[in-house]
Amino acid sequence: MRLVLIAGGIALILSFILTPLFANYLRARGLAQAIRESDDRVQYPDHQHKVGTPGMGGAVILFSMLVGYLAAHAITFRAPSYAAYLAIFVTLGFGLVGFADDYLKVFKQRSMGIRKSSKLIGQALVAVSFALLALQNPAPGLLNPSNSVMAPASQAISIVRDTAWVLPLAVFIVWVLFLFTATTNAVNLTDGLDGLATGAAVMSFGAYTVISLWQYGQLCQYELSPRCYDVADPFDLAVFAAAFTGALFGFLWHNTSPARIIMGDTGSLAIGGGLASLAIMSKTQLLLPFIAGLFVIVTLSSIIQIVVFRTTGKRFFKMAPLHHHFEILGWHEITIVVRFWLIQGVLVALGVGLFYSEWVRQ
Repeated sequence: MRLVLIAGGIALILSFILTPLFANYLRARGLAQAIRESDDRVQYPDHQHKVGTPGMGGAVILFSMLVGYLAAHAITFRAPSYAAYLAIFVTLGFGLVGFADDYLKVFKQRSMGIRKSSKLIGQALVAVSFALLALQNPAPGLLNPSNSVMAPASQAISIVRDTAWVLPLAVFIVWVLFLFTATTNAVNLTDGLDGLATGAAVMSFGAYTVISLWQYGQLCQYELSPRCYDVADPFDLAVFAAAFTGALFGFLWHNTSPARIIMGDTGSLAIGGGLASLAIMSKTQLLLPFIAGLFVIVTLSSIIQIVVFRTTGKRFFKMAPLHHHFEILGWHEITIVVRFWLIQGVLVALGVGLFYSEWVRQ
């Protein structure tokens, strides 16, 4: 538990201190994310105050998370695990794809960023690499200093534990690709109001910290019972989740309305990658729609809008994603964010409750 608190604490302090420094650095050089103009934007002119807000804040989140995780292990003389290395790999991989997009928006003032096809290819490369590496039984060495002997993932679909639905390798890779693509783009869609995606992500990573700690206390290597969990390195996954939670919390202080900086694709894609990797390696894949519930709702609103418009020529919402619909209805931005946070809190609590109820029923 000490390692979890150290990682989260260091990441929080670093993020809290570095975020305004990075924002000031970008602002002093006139480096703000380019805003794409559209006819819909005219309908809520209060967004004009966001023009000039620096982007790429996700770089601070990732740096703080990584330093918090590594520093905690160095302070406690505990070796990192293969599973956590994979979580960091996929998080930084998606963050790098997002960074390329943000770089063009901020430094080259290209509001569209990189091409959609290039972004999807980058995401696919990271997701497929993770899928293949996560199925491997790690050998002791530089990438596995803790001498883990269990593969971090399995080809079985999971709710809280592996089910009987074991997927062929090709189908498993497609399933992992879907989870990563859906989660990263869901977070990206939600990142439209100050603090909305950041606050929701704090709750999601906090939930995975609790879930992973609980699994660590009930590992099958410690006890043989129907209630035990056959999961690789859940304690180190809890440390990773705690470091991410702390980094997001420190960033949220400066990201709430009016935001001094926004996370950009660097942050949103990395957050989605981190959440999906935790769902896969903690074997809670089908609980992810609850733990990332707000992101799912926002994404569904965009899907509904597209389907209805293409079939009827009319809009189901005044504007999608959903938070913009309420803006046009006249809700204040802070009201929308807080109420959406409340919805996320209920869904996260439901997800954790379902996780615990499965253990009670065993």
